[in-house]
Amino acid sequence: MTNHITTTWLGNMKFESTNPSGHNLFMDAGAENGGNGEGYRPKALMLSSLAGCSGLDVASLIKKMKLEVDDFKIEIEANLTEEHPKYYDKVAMHFHFYGGNLNEKKLQKAVDLSIEKYCGVMEMFRQFSKLNIETHFHKK
Repeated sequence: MTNHITTTWLGNMKFESTNPSGHNLFMDAGAENGGNGEGYRPKALMLSSLAGCSGLDVASLIKKMKLEVDDFKIEIEANLTEEHPKYYDKVAMHFHFYGGNLNEKKLQKAVDLSIEKYCGVMEMFRQFSKLNIETHFHKK
């Protein structure tokens, strides 16, 4: 399967990018780099893609396993190299699950399946980053 996107310059430092979903997104540089901050930063968008890819896997597995989860979020901290081309060499990913009846074993299995088997964005990140992944359970 081939994905096709078109990214169009809207002037100054702003771009609009199509997506196979039909939803477009905007990218822009911050004021410190000559932009107006009217869109996502491209490298940070990669981190959102990583969280979204794995999050979709886990959400699907939560449904399939019929697990009780009140809330779920993924926090990412990534270190950007100093030299050009700058890239993320270290990425820490924290899965947070909230609820009164969390099945920690099954939720950990869902996270493990995503990071080891299903998430293609995770596999791409493995090519250039050292990944540290932790799961946190918050019982209400």
